[in-house]
Amino acid sequence: MAEVKSNKELFNVSVSPHIRSEESVSKIMWTVNLTLAPAALFGVYHFGLNALMIILLGIVSAVFFEWAVEKIRKKPITIKDGSAFLTGLLLAMCLPPTLPAWMAIVGSFIAIVVAKHAMGGIGSNIFNPAHIGRAALMVSWPVAMTTWSKMTTSVPDVVSSATPLNILKQQGYDALISTFGSASNMYQAMFLGNRSGSIGETCTVLLVLGGLFLIYKKYINWQVPVVMIGTVGILTWIFGPAGFLTGDPLFHMMAGGLIIGAFFMATDMVTIPITIKGQIIFAFGAGVLTTLIRLKGGYPEGVCYAILLMNCLTPLIDRFCQPKKFGVRG
Repeated sequence: MAEVKSNKELFNVSVSPHIRSEESVSKIMWTVNLTLAPAALFGVYHFGLNALMIILLGIVSAVFFEWAVEKIRKKPITIKDGSAFLTGLLLAMCLPPTLPAWMAIVGSFIAIVVAKHAMGGIGSNIFNPAHIGRAALMVSWPVAMTTWSKMTTSVPDVVSSATPLNILKQQGYDALISTFGSASNMYQAMFLGNRSGSIGETCTVLLVLGGLFLIYKKYINWQVPVVMIGTVGILTWIFGPAGFLTGDPLFHMMAGGLIIGAFFMATDMVTIPITIKGQIIFAFGAGVLTTLIRLKGGYPEGVCYAILLMNCLTPLIDRFCQPKKFGVRG
């Protein structure tokens, strides 16, 4: 009888689904936070204590607003799952290092309370919360959101307070090369992070390494960043400043918030289409819109608005890309 009992204990009867995984929302969120940490720490090293203050206030306020809303709504407290921490971190990394720190708190409030919990909480939001927070700050305080730290360039005695995209937009490609001394110096600065920009977007190599780790862990699909970044590179090469096929794709692929946006925001599990086909369409559309805003729009950068606009189309893309039902023709 004892042997029969032990055999029965081997079977666990339960309702579906029966797929088991060691992954959880909390594990994924904290892993993403860790992959962003090197780029965030580089931003603090590169820009100074005000950048650290913005990051800390962005994170702490986001976690606080998450706790407060769930407390008011009498919902389970989920601040330990890392999602609010991630929203605050991503928002802070997309802000200028010279921004008054209290604005980061306002951005976190909009991201957590308006963009996330007003839509129903985690898993129900239509738009990427961090980008909604950034977009709201851009509309409300455009001067503060476009004021950058002064950085010493590769050319002796040359100091620039504009981002590379700003220089390109306002002064042209020749002025951009002159600022860095040469194209090779510019590429090196873009890759290693020695340039002006938002706190967490400057160091391309650290962001790419973090994104590759997420691909390795299969938390994101490689098609999304590759298609989005590749689309921007190809289109900016085709529609160059001196005519067709005269653009600088390498510059545009490393400039602005494209790398952090493609790896860490366009891949948001909640706001991106479900199928691989849908995600490729999403990434291609985001790349096209980013290029359109950069080349023809009033802003020098378009990643934030491109991703938000494609978020609007996610339900439509999901409907278009529905997999065929088993046993149904056509």
